[in-house]
Parts: sequence; structure tokens; C-alpha cells
Amino acid sequence: MKITPTKLNTFLLFKLPSAYLTGVRTKSITDSTCVVSVKHRWINQNPFKSMFWAVQGMAAELSTGALVMKKIKESGKNISMLVANNNATFTKKATGRIIFTCEDGLKINEAIAKAIETGEGQTVWLNANGVNDAGIEVSSFNFEWTIKVKT
Repeated sequence: MKITPTKLNTFLLFKLPSAYLTGVRTKSITDSTCVVSVKHRWINQNPFKSMFWAVQGMAAELSTGALVMKKIKESGKNISMLVANNNATFTKKATGRIIFTCEDGLKINEAIAKAIETGEGQTVWLNANGVNDAGIEVSSFNFEWTIKVKT
């Protein structure tokens, strides 16, 4: 099964309904990049009338995690994945549509290849930047993903 935006969005509906209900949607996924969108709405706002940080985090994590899932699928190996660490920086109120982009597909390729080659777990830090309609960065998230070939 090929991983596509439609399949990822259906996955959200059934496995991560809070992300789906708050409007998190995958827009595109390629070999190196994943783009996820979320629009500021009543259901995902904080008391300050901007997007709640956790909703931004769900969208950012999906942009990195979807790439990891895609690469694992393409490897043909049984590999587990888990977020071990994360951090974020918020630079502007998140209003309107926020687009999160992860462009770290090559880093994932290297980590999976090393995990398969050595049989040892690997970690890889992936970044997702969120920008508003004006192209201004509102937040930046980093996720440390751990991957390990299952035996």
C-alpha cells in the first residue's frame, strides 16, 4: 500500500481523531518532503485567540512522522518508530492557515539504512517549520524519532 495524503487523512480520522477534528490534514508527501496544513478555528484556539500550541504540535509531528512511516514502508522491513524527545519555538501568533513542512527525508533514509545494517536502534532529529498565509514562520518543532528493526 502506497502512503498518500488521502490515506494519511483517513488514518487520522480513525487512529488520531483529535488531530482530525481540529483540522490537521496532510496536503502532500514526496520522497523528501511532507506538507501538513491546519487552519485556526474555534475548536483549536487557545484563550488568546490563536491556535493552541498542541494543535500545532500535532500537525508538525505528523509532517515528520508521515515521512518516517513512508520510509519504513518502502524499506520492506519490520521497523518500530517512536518519538523520544521534542522541542519547539513559537515566534508569532498562529492565526489563519498554518502550513508545516518537513524536508528531512534524506536523514530518515540514512537512519533506516544504518538501523538495517547494524541491527541497532537509531535516532534522527527531524524539523518541521510552520508558516502562516503571509509566509511568516510562526513556530518550529524538532522531533527526535527512534527507529529499530524488530526481530
